[in-house]
Amino acid sequence: MRFSQDTAAPHTIHAYRDGEIVINDKTIRHSVILTPDTIQSWAPRSMEELEPSHFAAFEAWHPEVVLVGTGSRLQFPPAHYSVDLLALGIGVEIMANDAACRTFNILLAEDRQVLLALLLG
Repeated sequence: MRFSQDTAAPHTIHAYRDGEIVINDKTIRHSVILTPDTIQSWAPRSMEELEPSHFAAFEAWHPEVVLVGTGSRLQFPPAHYSVDLLALGIGVEIMANDAACRTFNILLAEDRQVLLALLLG
């Protein structure tokens, strides 16, 4: 699935395929955290490896909303993983990767402080 660029943000997703995303001209094939300014590897490769500490780490970026892409299909992590973020007023949305990538680009275009955590393992 190709995306068009409607934003000047430095880290816009240009394409998503199962197991990889293209950010600008860089193809990434591992789990990743993406913000408007940051691309960082993310340790969990699958839902089975996801832990509450992975969610707790998102607070350091001070996002308005966290999008968690769970792979090619929607899977929900335990609800208590996001309780601390929600208590801080940080929204948490769980989506399949394709929807998470599209939503990330939309929120970038709205100049929102969004964090995308994408499981690509």
